[in-house]
Amino acid sequence: MSFDRDGDAALHGRRKLEYYIGSGHRGKTFTFSDDGFSFELPINFYSQPGGGPGGVWDMQPKSQGAKEMPLTAPAASSCLNCHTSDAQAPEVGTENKYGSPLFAHGGITCERCHGGDVSHGVSAQRPVKGGAGNSRASGPGRAEIINPAKLTPTRRDAVCMQCHLEGNAAIPQPGRHLFEFRPGDDLSEFVRYYVYSGDGKDNVRAVSQFEALEQSKCKRATGDALTCTTCHDPHSSPPAAERTAYFRGKCLTCHGEAFGAKHHVEQQNCAACHMQRLTTMDVGHTQASDHRILRVPQQGGEPADEASNGATPGTKLVRFPPVKEEESLRGLALAWTSLAVAGSKYAFEQSEKSLPEALAQNPEDADLLAAVGYSEQLRGLTEQAREHYEHALRVKPLSLDAAANLGLIEAEAGNVERAAALWKPAFERAPGRSSLGINLARALCLSGHGEESKRAIERVLKFNPDFSTARGMLKQLESGEVKCEDK
Repeated sequence: MSFDRDGDAALHGRRKLEYYIGSGHRGKTFTFSDDGFSFELPINFYSQPGGGPGGVWDMQPKSQGAKEMPLTAPAASSCLNCHTSDAQAPEVGTENKYGSPLFAHGGITCERCHGGDVSHGVSAQRPVKGGAGNSRASGPGRAEIINPAKLTPTRRDAVCMQCHLEGNAAIPQPGRHLFEFRPGDDLSEFVRYYVYSGDGKDNVRAVSQFEALEQSKCKRATGDALTCTTCHDPHSSPPAAERTAYFRGKCLTCHGEAFGAKHHVEQQNCAACHMQRLTTMDVGHTQASDHRILRVPQQGGEPADEASNGATPGTKLVRFPPVKEEESLRGLALAWTSLAVAGSKYAFEQSEKSLPEALAQNPEDADLLAAVGYSEQLRGLTEQAREHYEHALRVKPLSLDAAANLGLIEAEAGNVERAAALWKPAFERAPGRSSLGINLARALCLSGHGEESKRAIERVLKFNPDFSTARGMLKQLESGEVKCEDK
């Protein structure tokens, strides 16, 4: 990809596209790397109707309206995990530094649902909980093969939910990651999902079909008997000419041929009325079938209300799938915090209420310690925030957020050397965080390390060449307008 702009703020550059992610049914996202850090291209290809004949190239939703070339969106492990197979895990302490190749297989292979590896050969066996009758490859060193249909409903559904449930917040369990999940595991041991309840609005996301299905009368009436594979064959999709008859047959499995013979016989496509395709609020130029299976269709298939993605007064946040009782407030408190960071004032108020009790239950949890510190920092409780950030870093020394935020406290207190010591290793591990690099450069300049300050700005521009703040700072340093006396 080349990008060029002439004029006073001239910009010229190239990025080598290394991988694309996505089958192309909805679209494709492309990645490039710099110094081993992988990033998403800010431009996607969208292939669904509405994107024009043959599809369309357009900016990613999070880059819409960008005034500067956005080149620092990290290629997240959660994206790679669900759109590729055998993806690398990010290096510890980084967001997006991976080994090479980035993944072994483009697309989804057998292991995603059945465990094991392609050759059934070398992975260590792991006991399967909650299931009986699963075939296991025999012999020493043979991999375990799972039949999801023979797992308990919770573990069976988890195989689909690992990629078809997004929720409003997804909170990893302490020391665990979604990419560690394997078929047969309890998904809640790796990540816990939280969804809004009671806001009275429709949230149609591209990858939360399971959440929508749970709201349907079909699911509520049939319970565990209805799952994704009731209607979908994970191994194949019917040809376009057969889709209507295929899915109509799935509906009539429950509703019966007699009902089908008299219910709107002029319309054989059940999904056209009851599972209309709605514009998703999180993926541009994309529509998804409404798995709420509405009895009265939503007229016109209008786009979902994008504003409904934010919590409003009275909104509740609940675990999904539902549980009778949370054994700890940790997940809920961190879920509210993640929504607060995204800009919800109401979520911030709720996080304030839940964080103290959650931390009392889990006093050595680094994520909670950092979240409490963030809440205190925003409220001006600087000393308390410093203590919680320091504690978080003792528990989890490579915590990027704790280091970045503690550095702000130290810099504001005049401890620029301490701030720089916190920011320097953090920026090394997260060079896409341009503001972190700018803060480091300023701290280094103020502490008399002029050449180091310049190198920090140059590194910011290496990853984010259109960042006007960094361009301005470098110009000031090179012109002598700003001087940092070297010690």
